[in-house]
Amino acid sequence: MADFNTIRTAAGVRTAEIDEGLRAHMNKVYGTMSVGTFVTFLVAWAVGTSPALLSIFRDPATLQPNILGWIVMFAPLIMVFAFGAALNRLSAAGAQLFFYVFAAVMGLSMSWIFVAFTGYSIAQVFLVTSIAFAGLSLWGYTTKKDISGWGSFLIMGVIGILVASIINIFLGSPAIAFAVSILGVLIFAGLTAYDTQKIKATYLQHAHTGDQEWLGKAAIMGALNLYLDFINMFMFLLQLFGNRE
Repeated sequence: MADFNTIRTAAGVRTAEIDEGLRAHMNKVYGTMSVGTFVTFLVAWAVGTSPALLSIFRDPATLQPNILGWIVMFAPLIMVFAFGAALNRLSAAGAQLFFYVFAAVMGLSMSWIFVAFTGYSIAQVFLVTSIAFAGLSLWGYTTKKDISGWGSFLIMGVIGILVASIINIFLGSPAIAFAVSILGVLIFAGLTAYDTQKIKATYLQHAHTGDQEWLGKAAIMGALNLYLDFINMFMFLLQLFGNRE
């Protein structure tokens, strides 16, 4: 009986340690994501409200991007793939710095929204996105349902709307833009729950290793995934419900 109690106590202590570690891990994920989001909107606001800075990337009147604007528009996509490829070679601190630089570049690519939309509607859509994101992420974290099977379908959806968005840059079809925005909101809503559950599951699978460097980089990657879910959901909702200047 004594041995059984000892084993049970040890198991309880171990479970408590994992639960505490998971909370710390998720706090780091959400904290890093929040700082990245703040950096993005700060840069976007600083450039978007300054005609001199905005003119470096776009025509202030038509908002059409120049050569540098096109580079900034596609730079975040290139950086995401580069981050995934270089993650193993980066330290946790290096990965975090890369993420914040990425967030700043994303802010440059989004700066035009402060000219195209009213400040009130941007704030309103940001609040709606924040509430929706919090609810979806909380559900993904707490649900007992395994939603890992959503991954392939959602990634295919992301590829589909990315291709459609690029094509529509040249077509300029309002119908395609509307359809892409609707699908984009649904897909990134699903990804918010999926990514949250995946971050939690990844930690629980690797917590026993005690590799703090790896767990630190996993937290940055998780923050990046949730950041992308939030930013994309915000942009698609803004296209649907934002009031234009």
